[in-house]
Amino acid sequence: MRRVLVVAALVTAVAAQAQTPPAPMPVPTAPAAPAQPQMSGADLSFDTAVLQGLDKVTARVVTVEAPVGAPVHVGALEIIVRACKKRRPEDQPESAAFLDIWELHKDQPASALFRGWMFASSPALSAMEHPVYDIWVLDCRGKPVR
Repeated sequence: MRRVLVVAALVTAVAAQAQTPPAPMPVPTAPAAPAQPQMSGADLSFDTAVLQGLDKVTARVVTVEAPVGAPVHVGALEIIVRACKKRRPEDQPESAAFLDIWELHKDQPASALFRGWMFASSPALSAMEHPVYDIWVLDCRGKPVR
């Protein structure tokens, strides 16, 4: 009697499974590109960038307030901030600065090390490669510029 019930249950399960259509196979898609911080036109521009620099030899960390357009020096580096933008307070926090960085050499012309945007939330996204110094953006401060 038990065998009959077990066989009947199996037959019922197989019949029910045969009546349901198979689930459609998902269509393969290209992997999504990693999310990158993007600054929009509605962001606020400021007149001062707060940068931090690390001298890897001496392990000294220095924080510098760099006005837009004026050169500042960190060790043997000369840094000029071209723009500093920050998202509006109601948006997800993000600060970004467009930097020109040169290494100054004694009795030689300066060599360009970095030119581009650095993002405070993702310093490794656009990092300056140098054996002695690391530079990264902390914030944008000062008066908003229009």
